[in-house]
Amino acid sequence: MEEINVDLHSDTQTRPSPGMREAMAQAPVGDEQRGEDPSVNKLCEMAAELTGKESAVFMPSGTMCNQTSVLVHCQPGDEIIADKTSHLINSESGGAAALAGVQIKSINGKRGIFTAEQAENAVNMKKRNIPRTRMIEIEQTSNAGGGSIWPLERIREVAEIAEKFGLIMHMDGARMLNAAVASNITAADFAESFDSLWVDLSKGLGCPVGAVLCGSSDFIEKVWSWKMRLGGAMRQSGIVAAAGVYALENNVDRLADDHTLAKRFADNISGITGIELWPVETNLVFFDVKETGLTAKIFHERLLERGVRIGIKDEYEMRAVTHLDVDSAEIAQAADAVAQVAAAA
Repeated sequence: MEEINVDLHSDTQTRPSPGMREAMAQAPVGDEQRGEDPSVNKLCEMAAELTGKESAVFMPSGTMCNQTSVLVHCQPGDEIIADKTSHLINSESGGAAALAGVQIKSINGKRGIFTAEQAENAVNMKKRNIPRTRMIEIEQTSNAGGGSIWPLERIREVAEIAEKFGLIMHMDGARMLNAAVASNITAADFAESFDSLWVDLSKGLGCPVGAVLCGSSDFIEKVWSWKMRLGGAMRQSGIVAAAGVYALENNVDRLADDHTLAKRFADNISGITGIELWPVETNLVFFDVKETGLTAKIFHERLLERGVRIGIKDEYEMRAVTHLDVDSAEIAQAADAVAQVAAAA
């Protein structure tokens, strides 16, 4: 395996900082299932306050947050509206169908963001032989849309459609705090229109694991039953919850640094012959290498030879993700490597 000096594969590559490790080592713990873990309780209280919701539950992953939300909100045979690029459709092993017996109607949005009109057109008429539309799901930011931010006004427009038809609103908040920092809009304002949403801890916030699902007290109580059924009870999980507490106290505002580095990386590779860039809004940089004559897989392999890892999106598109374990010098090194590979193609 090639030695990786600069890892832009994903913000999930982040490692706990010394301060976070110290917080984890010193964390008071108890039995999470009995509500006796003070570190878990503190994290959930912080997340609920951050998002303006009544209650919250600590989960091992964002995928479990999505799946338990579907299981609580929907019945077998129901249908969810989501963008075709969504994590719920493409990256959760068909969980909505396998676990909840629910199908998803995909919308062809622009960079992962659809309109209120598209949402309304996707709502099924009420008829015995047609699936009941039950939920609208959005992903903030849209990963496969290039880290694009759902504008607050667009969310509110879609929420009006949900209210009109009596639908649930759910947010996959994997990078919602990136959106909040980049837009200078509070997490609570972004969360206001949603019945349920979650905040990821293991991406830009730098935690080793975990996410927090937020909603009404009644919703969270129902989620707990599914969490138990799916094996999500974690006992003395305050050791990892303490990392989340540390992250919410120390690592939210610094997400702006990741956005700055992403734009810098994009600027540095924008003039390279054969490289076509997507717009950059947050910490994700998507670019197309087709005009270099190389596939993304070959480009990826040649970058690895130079100690740089950048992810493969599809045959010709690549995704670079900035995070707290990457600095300015490493961004320059990565850009130089991209230029070298393109020039040698």
